[in-house]
Amino acid sequence: MKRRTFILSGLATAACLLCRDEMLLAGIDIFHGMAPADPLWKWSREAYHYKLTPRGIECTNCPNQCTLRRMETSKCRNRINVRDKLYSIAYGNPCAVHIDPIEKKPFFHFLPSTTAFSIATAGCNFACLNCQNWEISQKSPKETSNADLMPAAVVEACQQNKCESIAYTYSEPTVFYEYVYDTARLAREKGIKNIYKSNGYINEQPLRMLCKVIDAANVDLKGFSEATYLKLNAGKLAPVLRSLQVLKEEGVWLEITNLVIPSWTDDLKTIRDMSKWLVANKMEDCPLHFSRFSPLYKLIQLPATPLLTLQQAREAALDAGMKYVYVGNLPGSELENTNCPKCLKTVVERKGFRVTQNHIKGGKCMYCGEKIPGVWT
Repeated sequence: MKRRTFILSGLATAACLLCRDEMLLAGIDIFHGMAPADPLWKWSREAYHYKLTPRGIECTNCPNQCTLRRMETSKCRNRINVRDKLYSIAYGNPCAVHIDPIEKKPFFHFLPSTTAFSIATAGCNFACLNCQNWEISQKSPKETSNADLMPAAVVEACQQNKCESIAYTYSEPTVFYEYVYDTARLAREKGIKNIYKSNGYINEQPLRMLCKVIDAANVDLKGFSEATYLKLNAGKLAPVLRSLQVLKEEGVWLEITNLVIPSWTDDLKTIRDMSKWLVANKMEDCPLHFSRFSPLYKLIQLPATPLLTLQQAREAALDAGMKYVYVGNLPGSELENTNCPKCLKTVVERKGFRVTQNHIKGGKCMYCGEKIPGVWT
């Protein structure tokens, strides 16, 4: 497997995805997910979390609690009941394969200036009106062009491309759980870090099991209102908050992203309440990224988030006691720099996805010796 196979120049938005022609040119073994006569295929694995009920198979992977009769598929589009066993059809068949700077995820306090071998399969357990990658998140693996990359091949490609981590990202890794878990377990044996970019919509038992093999997580906390979660994302807030608590308890490095959407998630009182909850749950040292919204998918009628709103959101979070608050999707902004909370000097300077200066040594500010939480080496 040659290095050029996976290093493809940046594609704009729809994204971070490799289209069929580009994968062919790059030499990746791909296929289009046509439905076979048998509902299972090479890229199927029995699910790790489910139970048999009088009404059918209940998937216990996430709070959607899909209960499926024979041959029915889950809301995430990639789990199916075959002969009263639950199978994933998203195993070893990513539709997105990229090498990204880790700052793109975003992770600002975890292995800065390194690269992450990034993969995603089709499917998601949310239906966000503002989804950035709806072309894959709202489809089944049988509707996308996919690479044939089993867990061992992912680890090998990561090593050959000298990436320090594997990122499970772009769509929702919870719905390709078995693929994530098996790949992460192999990667950990090789000394490769695993990072989980997620909506946090996962049940506690599967999450605790996953925490044994992942090193860092960035969770999209999409708001702080049950009503908003239901209308905007077709989900619930409470399970996401519980996931944040579990990740913290399990010692996984945690960063949090909040997309500030005009008229949906830009209420400053709600942002203040969210920040207070994070502080009350001992997450004040977790980097909080406020991300600027751009009109996408089913919210194209909305404007981009005003800069003033983002600045006010950041100030509200800092006033509530969060120590490391960033504003993303604003190229050239100083609001992506890390400042020491004690001496207030800039200890990490960033330009886009590049770190231009790093004044942290041994996990401490080089100016005053203050500990800066994170995984820096």
